[in-house]
Amino acid sequence: MKKKLSLTMAVVMSSLLVLSACGGRTESAPGPSASVAGTDKGGLKPYHMVMIFPSGVVPKDLPAVQDEMNKYLKEKINATIEIRPIDWGAWGNKTNLMFASNEQFDLMFTSSWLGLGQQVAKGQIIPLDDLMEKHGKGIKEVLDPAYVQGGKIDGKSYAVVTNKEFAATKGIVMRKDLVDKYKFDLSAVKELKDLEPIFETIKKNEPGMTPLQAKFDRTASTVLTGYGLFDMLGDGPGVLDRKSKELKVINLYETPEYMEYAKLMRKWFQAGYINKDAATQKDNESNAVKAGKAFAYAESMKPGFDMQETRNTGVPMVTVELTKPYTTTGDTTSAMFAIPNTSKDPERAMMFLNLLYTDKYLLNLLDWGVEGKHFVKKSDNIIDYPQGVEAKNVGYNLNLPWMFGNQLNSYLWTNEDPKLWEKYKAFNEGADKSIALGFVFNPEKVKNEIAAVNNAAQQYSAAINTGSLDPEQTIPQFNQKLKAAGLDKIIAEKQRQLTEWGKAQGK
Repeated sequence: MKKKLSLTMAVVMSSLLVLSACGGRTESAPGPSASVAGTDKGGLKPYHMVMIFPSGVVPKDLPAVQDEMNKYLKEKINATIEIRPIDWGAWGNKTNLMFASNEQFDLMFTSSWLGLGQQVAKGQIIPLDDLMEKHGKGIKEVLDPAYVQGGKIDGKSYAVVTNKEFAATKGIVMRKDLVDKYKFDLSAVKELKDLEPIFETIKKNEPGMTPLQAKFDRTASTVLTGYGLFDMLGDGPGVLDRKSKELKVINLYETPEYMEYAKLMRKWFQAGYINKDAATQKDNESNAVKAGKAFAYAESMKPGFDMQETRNTGVPMVTVELTKPYTTTGDTTSAMFAIPNTSKDPERAMMFLNLLYTDKYLLNLLDWGVEGKHFVKKSDNIIDYPQGVEAKNVGYNLNLPWMFGNQLNSYLWTNEDPKLWEKYKAFNEGADKSIALGFVFNPEKVKNEIAAVNNAAQQYSAAINTGSLDPEQTIPQFNQKLKAAGLDKIIAEKQRQLTEWGKAQGK
């Protein structure tokens, strides 16, 4: 990004004005004459698209929702689509195999924290500037120009940013019934270690329940350090201390904070507060809560997050925040869609993306399923479950509105704040801004070293972050492996790019 983002009321209000102009006609499926603006539907040959994204579930009613989408898309852009959720734990291996076999897929989720830079460096995703100019005018009208810059590397756009919140705070999500049962005072929780008496109570009084559920790549330690205490600066090691006033890249794994949290995780693991299979567990933490086997888990948060997780788990949840809201380039690029080089019709893929930003009917079909079957409308923008349906048994439960298109066009549930989108605006405006906001790291020159470092990290990081191994013994070994794999070269290259960026920004 070429300039510091300005997260103001004007952004949200202008977006909402555009939405009312662009989305008003699409509350219900249009008739056969509908077509994409500026596109002669008669000149488009039929095309079948494949869209992939990581998800904790594959809804049983996905085929029914897909059928409804295809009826609509045939009239809009003479296309059909296969919606293919991929388990979070299998995402990396699965997508690598798809690229290696040159399997056709047309749209894929990406982000600054899920390989955007490496996908660009490997040539796996294509530049989108010309496609957006031709078929993405609705996207450019909805998104603030600064956010359109978010997917740019070396001046080219490679992915389209989801229009949502652009900051995050870190904390713990807990079952409300047990918080109430034991009268836990969450106002007294100011930092992670303050949760220890709560977890102790759960451990002693709730047999068979894990106080703090974790998985191999997400624990309380990783959530708080990653974009909580540090700006991760994109792919590869090398981070910026949130408290720092200078653009200095440091090794996260040598910081006192990393050791401190690793020791706490080790203490809690030995006390039985963390699930014993955490280092190898790949299932989403919310599923353990849904199954009645866990009390809490760590997450990145935003306004209304407790209600989102209540839908995820099927039981009422409450949250406690442990950091103040923070905005980094990683947050502004935390949810994006790219077009892979395997697509046989990138123009049609861009037409579909454009609809997700301008077409309210299509977006909510993808978000929540079929009206009357998976949700019912209570008002123009408020929905609830149909009679006899709830979060635990609804047939379509992706629950990923933050991932797709223009979230400000997504319906809200009856248990959500009807002013949630306004609160997103205040959340964005009140967030601390990273001094590196707008910097995008290009890993091309050190992609081999990043791959080697990632391999080394697989041997150690899960065990350290879940408390499965003694950090005082393991972290020094971990750093030796990382340095042997090229950590210092990556940090030097990241520092070089950050310094150049800072000079260009007058910093």
